[in-house]
Amino acid sequence: MRFFKYHALGNDYIVINPAELDGELSSLQIRLICHRNFGVGSDGILLGPLKVEGADFGLRIFNPDGSEAEKSGNGLRIFSRYLRDQELVQETPFSVLTPGGKVESRVHPGGRLVTVEMGRVSFKSTEIPVEGLPREVLNETMVIQGIPWRFCAATIGNPHCVVLREEVSEAEARAVGPLMETHPLFPNRTNVQFMKILDRSKIRIEIWERGAGYTLASGSSSSAAAAVARRLGLCDGAITVHMPGGELDIKVSEDFSILMTGPVTKVSEGALSQEIFTQTL
Repeated sequence: MRFFKYHALGNDYIVINPAELDGELSSLQIRLICHRNFGVGSDGILLGPLKVEGADFGLRIFNPDGSEAEKSGNGLRIFSRYLRDQELVQETPFSVLTPGGKVESRVHPGGRLVTVEMGRVSFKSTEIPVEGLPREVLNETMVIQGIPWRFCAATIGNPHCVVLREEVSEAEARAVGPLMETHPLFPNRTNVQFMKILDRSKIRIEIWERGAGYTLASGSSSSAAAAVARRLGLCDGAITVHMPGGELDIKVSEDFSILMTGPVTKVSEGALSQEIFTQTL
């Protein structure tokens, strides 16, 4: 089974063409491939290209815990670069359909930079989803272990909880992120971003990713956090998102549609041995 590994600001994915498979990848196989000791190691698997109606390519995205994600901004940039490397696309825009919706993507000359039209962010509780009466989930409070946390919720095809903080840290993301991911407010669990506003054009986030854990960078998290910053009037439309793995440029339009631009780096390619699937976790 051939694989290709890329990272986008330290958020790494393995790309597998479904033509390499005899059937569906099982949850155990996904967890073994992504395991950093017993497998290749990654923050997820991108399965594509798939034949779909209404888009040039289809893509499925799997988390390292074996669950399936609706959308991934970094994953979409990586998949776009993979398509270019396989000479399936050039530098003209093309469409990719994920369970979280269709996006338009463009690989810049040289292949190292990719722009994705991520779709429109919604703050509606019924679309994210968030428990409770229908509403825009803005400036609400949840209490975890006796401590109140101010948050907003959003979706760009997958759920996000953006927590507003004076300072952000990896330690806090690791400690509180998993408790927010599985909070009863979020029936489908949620990605979590701890956000600090730096100025009108810059924010900093630390990320706890649903199904993956602490993450150096995330495109959909950057999109959601930037949209929240603009929705609250804290930032303008052009926002640089600073993360431990690096920076993404996010443009938030007046209707909260997102244009994301960032780098992709190819790491390796090779073949997975069937022997790894004889293990258990």
